[in-house]
Amino acid sequence: MSTSPSKIVPFGSGGRIVESACRSLSIAASGLHALEARFSERDFAANFLRLVGVLMNVRGRVIVTGIGKSGIVARKMTATLTSTGTPAIFLHPADAGHGDLGMVTPDDVVLMLSHSGESTELGPIIQYCKRFAIPLLGMTARSQSTVAQAADICVLMPDVPEACPNALAPTTSTTVQMAFGDALAISLMEMRGFSADDFYKFHPNGRLGAQLLKVRELMATGDNVPKVSEDASLLDATIEMTRGRLGGTAIIDRSGRLIGAFTDGDLRRTVTGKQNLTESVGRFMTTTPQSVAPDELASEALHMMHERNIMLLFVCENGRLKGALHMHDLLHAGVV
Repeated sequence: MSTSPSKIVPFGSGGRIVESACRSLSIAASGLHALEARFSERDFAANFLRLVGVLMNVRGRVIVTGIGKSGIVARKMTATLTSTGTPAIFLHPADAGHGDLGMVTPDDVVLMLSHSGESTELGPIIQYCKRFAIPLLGMTARSQSTVAQAADICVLMPDVPEACPNALAPTTSTTVQMAFGDALAISLMEMRGFSADDFYKFHPNGRLGAQLLKVRELMATGDNVPKVSEDASLLDATIEMTRGRLGGTAIIDRSGRLIGAFTDGDLRRTVTGKQNLTESVGRFMTTTPQSVAPDELASEALHMMHERNIMLLFVCENGRLKGALHMHDLLHAGVV
């Protein structure tokens, strides 16, 4: 939602600065609305669908190119496409005529960004595409420009006013290009059925990678999972719980199915009641223990813990105990 400059209360020169910033944002928002409105136009929507079709079926890579500010947007678009399942590479027009055109193969397509459609640096790439029948896809705001006329498919961007007071510095036009690139990447991503698993393959590091970790990658397994049978004594359950250092123990039946849980909290309540430690733990266990599947996202497991105010989840597959997951393991791995 844009903020009207008229609602800003001036306070000296600072007020004028804030007003200028809000005006720029308002113009940018108008540009995005203009782009969105284009999708309701038959020709624009048809060209967008053709563009998606070509990119979905390309055997090689998407060669994204542009010069100046459009080149910066092209780099970002390349990164977004690549990370969401569409192999792409950026080709700098200044290097294209000095040997880098050799990276373009007959299996590739070229996606060319140019607001004016008349950047002379793009000439060698256009000529190369025509000479070797490389599909050329254009993004420009000028229907009669060189890029628009040369492109096999051209998406005409809205000719939006720049936020620059001199109407010179690319501002709104690059915002619109960037938004279109994101819309294109997400459309391709959904068409490909690109999943969180696929996303994790390309983003294994950092906070984003942590959010895509699976429970099985962090859970304790084997002998590190505290577990006792239903007829084990309270003392045995306490010893096992202490050994596991997870603040609880699973209660399983003879087939290894999870039937209950006994935690530090259960132990404190039991001791308060002065129970005999030789009694069966089955009498005091929680009969509806919280569990999670091994292929669940770790972030979902953490959300479940927060929601239920618990620190420990047991991991089950088809009802059988497979592991245990403590909140500390999630936080240590950077899951938030």
